Amino acid sequence: MRYLCAVYFEPENLQALSAGEHAELGRASRDYDIELSKRGCYIIAEALQPVHTAKTVRVRKRRRQIADGPFAETKEHLGGFILVEAADMDAALAIAAGIPLAKFGTIEVRPVMDFSSKSKG
Repeated sequence: MRYLCAVYFEPENLQALSAGEHAELGRASRDYDIELSKRGCYIIAEALQPVHTAKTVRVRKRRRQIADGPFAETKEHLGGFILVEAADMDAALAIAAGIPLAKFGTIEVRPVMDFSSKSKG
């Protein structure tokens, strides 16, 4: 089953890292992606641009509304994601716990809905 590991963190926590610490975090993240790939768990991972580059879109009464920034006002922002293949939620949680950014923020793990014809019985 596929699971999305959404990576949330407070930008200030990452900005407080030294250049060396930031480089090490990048290396650790790439190394973890490689490890997951070797284990057959890795599908894709992406980091996101800073939250100030985000736009939010809503459609109400057939009219599009666009706002700057994320919808929710929170300290932690969605900074990236890893899409993984795991046997079950426990396995996905173990994978999420290994994500290097888990030391600085929060990893939300959520099963991906499967709408393919093979799952429709």
